[in-house]
Parts: sequence; structure tokens; C-alpha cells
Amino acid sequence: MVKVMHLVRHGHHALLGKKLCGRMPGVDLDDCGREQMWRCAELMTPPPDAIQSSPQPRTRQSASLLAAQFDLPIEIVGAADEIDVGAWTGVGFADLARDPRWRTWNEQRGTARPPGGESMAELQRRIVRHIEALRDDPSDTIAIVSHAEPIRAALLYYLNRSLDDFLSVEVEPASISTLLVWPDRISIRDINRQVPA
Repeated sequence: MVKVMHLVRHGHHALLGKKLCGRMPGVDLDDCGREQMWRCAELMTPPPDAIQSSPQPRTRQSASLLAAQFDLPIEIVGAADEIDVGAWTGVGFADLARDPRWRTWNEQRGTARPPGGESMAELQRRIVRHIEALRDDPSDTIAIVSHAEPIRAALLYYLNRSLDDFLSVEVEPASISTLLVWPDRISIRDINRQVPA
């Protein structure tokens, strides 16, 4: 039997595109994000029978909106957490653009790392290990509410692409990327399905 995993990015928040939030505390969904997540549930086929979430507030809020519609509990899993961007946490993108380490990070995502943070390779190992472990989960369809970078890292792995290609994979707020888990492989059904504007 084929298992389905929906990788869902959290909804919009007020700092999106302004600051590199990472694991910055107090980042909550805004009204747009709440509306996006409410509508996101309508796109989720098949519907989940289990919901997991990153520990961050914006993902827990997003997962709660899905859980309310599907009448499911939420399991918080550290493996789905946002990448730790270390000293860059909460820094504005305008300031980051002046940092040569930021350029290196974006040009060599497979080998560079944020100052004091987690490498993309480390992130990929933890999220893929978690996805692979869910093969044995009794649920048929699992929604994992996470962030752009963990979802990108997983998709690049299953696409057999380099982490340096991370910008080639779009993961918009409230989007769904769906994996099909077969006994001998994991394939991608959808990438970045979005609620209609």
C-alpha cells in the first residue's frame, strides 16, 4: 500500500521577506497566513489521518488550523524544525546582503553554513531520516507542517539534486508538496501546490 506524506509550509507572517526569522521567537501567522492555512486544507488530497508540526509558533498555528478541519491532534517533532541560522537569526535581508558570508551561503548551499548555525546538509539528514522513519508509522496519510528550507532539502534529496540547486525548488507559504511512499522508494507527486490567489 502506498503511504502519502504532505510537506506543508506554514502560512504567511508579517516578517516574511523582511527578516531571516529562523528560530526567532514570537513569529506568528498574520491574518493572511491564517486564511491561507484554512484554505490549504481543501487542497490536501487525500486528507491526512495524522498531523505533525515543527516546534515554531508559526508552524504550530498553521498545523492547528489544519487539525481543526480534520479533527486530528498535532504531534510536535523536532526533525521538522526550521534550519538554525545561528547569528543570522532575526537579521534583516538588507543587512545580510552586505555580509560576504551570506553570498557564500547562497552560492554554496551544499557546503557552507550560517555563522554558529546548522548546515543545509545537516538539515537534510535530519528531515530525510524522519521521513524515512515514517514508513513504519500506522497512518496512511501524514501532513508535516514545516518551513521552506526543510521542505526544499527533502525535495532535493528525492529529486536526486544537489543542495546547491536549492533556489530551483519553490516552496511558497501554505504550499503543499506531496511524497508517495512505496515499499522500495519514495517519489514526488506534487511540488509547491498553492491555494488560489
